[in-house]
Amino acid sequence: MEFGAALLVFGIAAVIILAVCVLSASLRVIRQPRSREPFLSGIAPSEHAVSRFHVRWYPVAVLFLAFDMEMVFMYPWVLVVDRMGAGAVVEMFAFLAVLFSAVVYAWREGAFRWT
Repeated sequence: MEFGAALLVFGIAAVIILAVCVLSASLRVIRQPRSREPFLSGIAPSEHAVSRFHVRWYPVAVLFLAFDMEMVFMYPWVLVVDRMGAGAVVEMFAFLAVLFSAVVYAWREGAFRWT
């Protein structure tokens, strides 16, 4: 029997898991929920949970994702920039120039105006 030890360990683990579940079910305190509304830091929700966002938030979300991706690329870049040399620095500045041009475009189009 090649798997005897493995089956024994699996059986012991199953018994322990079952015992913990039975103990937990027998010792729990059963309470009635206070309400069936979603919890919002103790404040009653003022709108539906699946309400739509105003369209002015989408450019902000896209800019956040762009700068989030910038950080995703910059952290590994820091680790290899000394081995790669000046070429890596030039490539990173080109990448940052593209992101900066996106910010300038968004600013020109009014993505940062709230009125």
